[in-house]
Amino acid sequence: MKASQQFIRTFLKSLSHLVLAFVVLSISVPPGPVSLPAHASNSSPTPAEAAAAQLKTLTPEERVGQLFLVTFNGTDTSPSSPVYDFISKYHIGGLILDRDNDNFVNPDQIPEDCWKLIQDLQTIEYNSSELSEETTDDSSISTPPQYIPLFIGVSQEGNLSSYTEILDGLSPIPSQMSLGATWDPTLAEQIGNQVGRELSALGINLLLGPNLDVMSDPSPGLSDLSVRSFGGDPFWVGKFGQAYIRGVHSGSDNNIAVVAKYFPGLGSSDRLPEQEVATVRKSLDQLKQIDLAPFFAVTGYAPDSDSSADALLNSHIRYQGFQGNIRSTTRPISLDPQAFDLLMDLTPLGTWRDMGGIIVSDNLGSQALQNLYDPSGQSYNIYRVAIDAFIAGNDILYLGNYGDVNKPIPNLEIIDTIELFVQKYSDDQDFANRVDSSVLRILTLKNELYYTFDLSAVLTSEEALASLGEGNVDELVARQSATLINPDISELGSILQPLPSLSDRIVILSDTESATICSSCPAKQTLATTSLEDAIIRLYGPFSGRQIYRSNINSYSFKHLTTLLDYPGSSPDMVADLYNASWIIVATLDQKTDRPYSYALTRLLAERQDLLREKKIIVFALGAPYYLDATNISKISAFIALYNHLPSSLDVAARILFNEFPAFHGDLPVSLPAINYDLITATSPDPDIEFPIYVGEIPEAESEAVSPDSTPSPAVFRLGDQIDLFTGVILDHNGNPVPDGTPVTFIVTVQGVSTSLPQVTTTAGAAQTSFFVDRNENLSIHAVSSLARSQSISISILGENEIIPTEAATTSPTAVIILPSPTTSNEELNPSPQPFKLSESSSPWLEWGFSLVIILIISIIAYQVGANTGIVLWGIRWFLACLISGIAAYNYLLLNLPGVDLIFPGGVTHFRLYITVSGASLFGWLLAYLYQKLLEP
Repeated sequence: MKASQQFIRTFLKSLSHLVLAFVVLSISVPPGPVSLPAHASNSSPTPAEAAAAQLKTLTPEERVGQLFLVTFNGTDTSPSSPVYDFISKYHIGGLILDRDNDNFVNPDQIPEDCWKLIQDLQTIEYNSSELSEETTDDSSISTPPQYIPLFIGVSQEGNLSSYTEILDGLSPIPSQMSLGATWDPTLAEQIGNQVGRELSALGINLLLGPNLDVMSDPSPGLSDLSVRSFGGDPFWVGKFGQAYIRGVHSGSDNNIAVVAKYFPGLGSSDRLPEQEVATVRKSLDQLKQIDLAPFFAVTGYAPDSDSSADALLNSHIRYQGFQGNIRSTTRPISLDPQAFDLLMDLTPLGTWRDMGGIIVSDNLGSQALQNLYDPSGQSYNIYRVAIDAFIAGNDILYLGNYGDVNKPIPNLEIIDTIELFVQKYSDDQDFANRVDSSVLRILTLKNELYYTFDLSAVLTSEEALASLGEGNVDELVARQSATLINPDISELGSILQPLPSLSDRIVILSDTESATICSSCPAKQTLATTSLEDAIIRLYGPFSGRQIYRSNINSYSFKHLTTLLDYPGSSPDMVADLYNASWIIVATLDQKTDRPYSYALTRLLAERQDLLREKKIIVFALGAPYYLDATNISKISAFIALYNHLPSSLDVAARILFNEFPAFHGDLPVSLPAINYDLITATSPDPDIEFPIYVGEIPEAESEAVSPDSTPSPAVFRLGDQIDLFTGVILDHNGNPVPDGTPVTFIVTVQGVSTSLPQVTTTAGAAQTSFFVDRNENLSIHAVSSLARSQSISISILGENEIIPTEAATTSPTAVIILPSPTTSNEELNPSPQPFKLSESSSPWLEWGFSLVIILIISIIAYQVGANTGIVLWGIRWFLACLISGIAAYNYLLLNLPGVDLIFPGGVTHFRLYITVSGASLFGWLLAYLYQKLLEP
């Protein structure tokens, strides 16, 4: 007895120690890892808080200056230069670098000069922010003027185009359309990362791009965006825009603000914004479906802040029928406060705006606005335009180049505009409130770019310049974007055979293009007459396999070809070379009216077919692919789009010619009526590809999808339960996931009668829906999307007392649903013991009560045996052992724990339930009895 008491005391003492230790640990150890924001950990203010504090310290002149983004001429930053005054005296918010303004003057060291120029500009701003005794004696100023970093912006669209300011020294940037032709947004993110990394190394912190215009109806003309757009599908343009912006942010460590352009979209415009204010006949609802969709994707609908644009470039475009009235035409959106407010009232834009999104006006010095405000060309009031643009809702006013001469707006006009803004700030409180609101947005963004407004945090290291120009993502893009337009891939092999050999004569006809770094710099050939020839010789010439010699190739420019067509007798050597050639290779760029020779190919096909007979004519579109019509395409052997004239694209062209290009992965990202290629059809579900459908849950990966030979676990439902249905990824005609918003209908068939569930739309290429089971019938379910159809799923509805047939578990993809049986009793059909689930019993309390009675009877018998033999204490122990064992067995069956289905494969019948709890109680008594015998001496 003493030993038992000692044991109990020791047990209780140990238990108390454990409880005490648990309490101590609970107090000393935090409930989980706590991650505080960086600003919280060191008590630093948020960007918005810092901006609000800074705003209070700014004078009206400093506040107004933050609104302006200007261009300037040359590289002189001395105290006598105009740009010095802009920064130090008028406190402008930022500057745009432009090679047309001679901001880069040494073609051999553009990155170094650009870096040095930016260092000087930011240093001027820093030095001018210091308060000295000579500048003020106002003792009331408690906080000295602060250094606010300048925005230093640039347009860098790539493809060596006129919209690329830094042509040399950086890694090649492929055109946006070439990225779109890959249908792989991860490549856009890689290019964005490269752009962000290299521009931020130079000190640039504002990128005008990417272009989010949707080319829904591409065609040559005044509004031709060429390869400057990701494509013609709003969804994919938005996806590529998100990826590109995310890449820029990550590559720059969030030190570059991205300005997406041209809001609200120029894809339907018949004029370029630099030339004339275009009028588009579209309602707001139509804009939301197409033009605005990509801008939604990078504002309020962006998946995260990294994928969201920091600002939008507000373009000079007006709309007819904007609010439904076809006879009503807005002013340019950049100057129309009513139209602008309607756009900002749209949920995604309003949400983004509430989170600090900034609107930047397009160039207020453009030829388009000059024609609008001053058709006579006599007097263009830039102040009046700037006021209109600011009142319309623009936060930053871009005073760029004058369109007619492509030179910066005269300094005096900019200064007058700023001074008049300051005066209006002092006289008009509503205007002052507007200025403060915009400046607060600007300061918040600058605080997001830099953790502190210290010059050391803004200036970049010169050592970073050593790694510039080492990117090669353009090579991957060139390979992945190459698109075979005509003929079909099955015919191309025979066209390219036999390959060009040493006995073949080849004529290369190339459009050419050049660019200048500065007004006094020599022209740089971005595509020369011999560029493609050089690529061929480098890869297949005497030092690379000896498949071709330079003497076999004759290269001519489109200018030469135009001369031949205009003056047939002027180029006898060229005519002879064309007659003797086995191959004619053509490298085309865009057709532009200001480059008449760019039409040379179409003229050749129409005017001199005698020069093309019995030739293999291969055309590479190094620009946009839509300049040849159906008749022209029928006259050439092969038509291939490369979308770029970078060296990497010329290498791809050479490899295609010599049949060393493994496969054409690219697909047209825009419609091309000449070959009956419609983008809407191409991005719709492919009826030749049956897509999967799942019930219950979708596999984590396609490789885990149910196969005919697998044995899936049957799904079990009750009447009234919800059944979830999912499709796998639905593929379009190009083998890509269909765009978000593609309609899908799930169809349930019962005894030959089909019922369509409410239509749903896709997200990430797949769709899902759910419904409740309300009938005890076998079901067949499939889904349709456009002309495409899914697999079918058969669902067997079994009654309460039916046994799940073995075949149901071996047929895929079949889910078995067990429901309570209808009114007709299955006992009449099947006299054998009926399957039973405790959780599905119609009288669970009856089953529990009867089981408890059995357990108590056995427990009482055990106690009486002990009491009658004179060992009452052990009788109590036997009673408890029987009670606990019986209840434990009942709960084990109730919870359907592991092993129940194995022990009772046919289900748990009432008889089996009662036998199990009886046996468990007796087994508990037996164990207690054996324990008693072990303790006896």
